[in-house]
This record gives sequence, C-alpha cells and structure tokens, in this order.
Amino acid sequence: MRMNRFAIGLTAVLTLAATGFLVMENWPLPAPSNLAEIAGDPKRGAYLARLSGCITCHTAPGAAPLSGGAALVSRFGSFNAPNITPDPEAGIGGWTFAQFERAVRQGISPEGDPYYPAFPYEFYASLTDRDVADLWSAIRQTPAVPQEATDHQVGFPFNIRSGIRLWRTFFERPVEYRPDASRSDSWNRGRYLVWGPAHCAACHAPRNIIGGLPQSQELTGDPAMQDGGSSPSITPQALTARGYTLPSLVQSLRTGVTPDGDVFGGSMAEVVHGSTKFLLTDHLEDMATYLLDLDAR
Repeated sequence: MRMNRFAIGLTAVLTLAATGFLVMENWPLPAPSNLAEIAGDPKRGAYLARLSGCITCHTAPGAAPLSGGAALVSRFGSFNAPNITPDPEAGIGGWTFAQFERAVRQGISPEGDPYYPAFPYEFYASLTDRDVADLWSAIRQTPAVPQEATDHQVGFPFNIRSGIRLWRTFFERPVEYRPDASRSDSWNRGRYLVWGPAHCAACHAPRNIIGGLPQSQELTGDPAMQDGGSSPSITPQALTARGYTLPSLVQSLRTGVTPDGDVFGGSMAEVVHGSTKFLLTDHLEDMATYLLDLDAR
C-alpha cells in the first residue's frame, strides 16, 4: 500500500514538474539574442525574400505581396501564412527588429510562443545578421495591407501550442552553416543556399510521422510528405542518374523543365514560379555545384 501511494505521489510530482516546464517562458526555446539593429539593404532583402520563399508562402494568389498566404495543407491540419506587411494591426508593423530576428531565426513570436514548424525557422537559423537586417529593411518598405490573418485549422492535440515546445525538444534540427575549407567557394555558397534560405530539405528530406527531420542531413526525398505528396531524392547520385548536369540543373531551376523534357509539378512548380526563376545565374550554379557535388569529381 505504501509503495502504491509512493508511486502515485511520484507520478503526480513528475506530472506537475513536466507541466511547469511546458509553461516556462523559454524552455526549451533559446533566449533572445543581443543582436543590435543594423542598417539593411532593402534591394538585397527583396532578393532574399524571393530566395527564401517569403513571397511564395506569404502571398495568396491574386493578393497583395506578403499580405498572407494560401493554406499549407498537411496531415496535421491547414497552416495559413500570416500577413507580414508593415501594417501595425494586421501585419508586423508593430514589431521591433529584435522581435523579427527572433521570429525568423528562432521561431518564437513577440509574445514568446513557439511557431509551428510549418514556418521553416530550422533552416533560417543559419541566416547571417546581415541577411536578417536586409530582409527587415525590405519588408518595412513593402506597402502595408490591413488584411487580417486567417487562423490555422489544426485539430487536437496539435492545436495545443505548448506542445510544440515538447516537439522542439526532441525533433528540432536547427541548421548551422560551417564552410568546408577543402571545398570550393561555389560549393560552400551552394551548401549555404540549399540548407539555409532555400530550405530544400524542408521537402526533400524524409520526415518522421510527426514531422521531425532526420538526424543525418541527406536530401534523399520524402515518399510521404505532410501534404500527401512525395518528393524525389536530390542526392548527387540520384540527380546524375536522372540525367542532370550543371547546365541542365540550372536550366531546370530557372524554367521548371527537366532534362527529359518533363516539367516539375506540385509544390516544386510553385518554388520555380515564385523563387528560383528569379535567382542570379551565379547562385543557381552554386546550388547545382553543391547538389551535384562537382568538387568531388
């Protein structure tokens, strides 16, 4: 009887402790950084907004730029990208630079709440201070739109926002960029673009049943994407087997046409239409150099 009471008491204590951890402001979230606001380049920031998919995700068809995106449908529910124009009420016009930086690189709202990982902050974690300042500068010069955000349509238990803290404890994989001195500048730039702002692994890495990325950073494709589709492997071996060379991969990212004359479909067609077709040829060549691992050849 005493052992049963002890077990019940211990369970209650552990439950209360776990609940306390979940409501702590920062657990397991990182503390705010001390980055001071620096002058950004809005032109470079506008380019980064294309490269990073900000325009694609935060702009619904026919709507004003960055005024809110169409629903991202997944097995967990529908996630709606919010209005990020400078409107002080409907958008992020009331934010500070520090709040913007924390949202982008750490996935935490100004109120201290974690964002759903449908927002690819795991990859934006590798953005440089200059990148964030340039994005901030570009967004602040975007026309403000008083379009209220559409609420996420997410069912139980995924609608419990505090549960994201537990998810982040076990499954968050923030990308850290470290140049490889044994590789060329082009290969290193390509790796930064692919794993950082372009966040290719968001679709081309196999996620587990609750949306976690694998430990290994391998772009082996995802046969069961959260939206019900599938994505192919984009490892060097897989791309080469499908007939890709540096010029043809650049051309495909620019036009959406594959080496065999087919065209990209689904979300990849949206990526080309809203992002990669706008990129500089040099940057597309850098990405192709990394994806095809041409330095190794």
